[in-house]
Amino acid sequence: MLSIPEPATRKSIPQVDFELDDFDADEEVYLDFYRKVTVHEDMLVPLAEHHTPNGVHSYYVLFDRTATLGHPGMPQVLAVHLQRDPEARTFTFEHAPLPLPAMAQSWLIHRGCPYDAISLNPEMGPPPADEATRSLERRLASEGDHYAMGYSYTCDDPDDMVIVVALRALDERAPSAFRVVVEEVDTDAWTHTLREGGFDTVGEALQWCDDRLTGEASPLPPVRPATAASRPAGAPKAPAPRPPGRSR
Repeated sequence: MLSIPEPATRKSIPQVDFELDDFDADEEVYLDFYRKVTVHEDMLVPLAEHHTPNGVHSYYVLFDRTATLGHPGMPQVLAVHLQRDPEARTFTFEHAPLPLPAMAQSWLIHRGCPYDAISLNPEMGPPPADEATRSLERRLASEGDHYAMGYSYTCDDPDDMVIVVALRALDERAPSAFRVVVEEVDTDAWTHTLREGGFDTVGEALQWCDDRLTGEASPLPPVRPATAASRPAGAPKAPAPRPPGRSR
């Protein structure tokens, strides 16, 4: 998702402040933080941030405006967790590049950030188009640690702005063990939608992603209900039928 305001209505873009004045770290941590986070600090746009009252922890969801200049398809969202020692005046950090803001929120929540404290700035990027999008984003933020990301591709082509993400459920009993989440931006309405589909195999999930990126994907198959997730041991698994028609 292009996570900054539409050009016609864009206000001044906020800049991130990691609040590390007078803080230090050992040389390896400092260089790692520079190389992976602050090397393009002026190109990082804060979409959400939270700081604990004691100043020990800070959590950031950042849009990396330099990502589009790198390898095609790279994630454009960066999650950063800073941990400070106010007495020693030192810091450590964790970070993760992720394709969707909701996944960055989930990553931070899993590291101690309160769920209600890391809401996205509504002025940064196209808003959700419908309740289905808002509901799925809330679920990804709260339950994202139930899945492992296997693949993502971010396409910021103005004619087809889309992000596809393939996920694997960590619980083998979960319905539709492989999921695809797809975000699409309507540049005319300046809104975005988020949808998910369920697949039985990783191959089917990745093939759908490839098809969507070439504009030839069938509609996403529904996620199987939990009651259909279990099957007798040793029973053969039938291939999932390919839905007819194309999405566009």
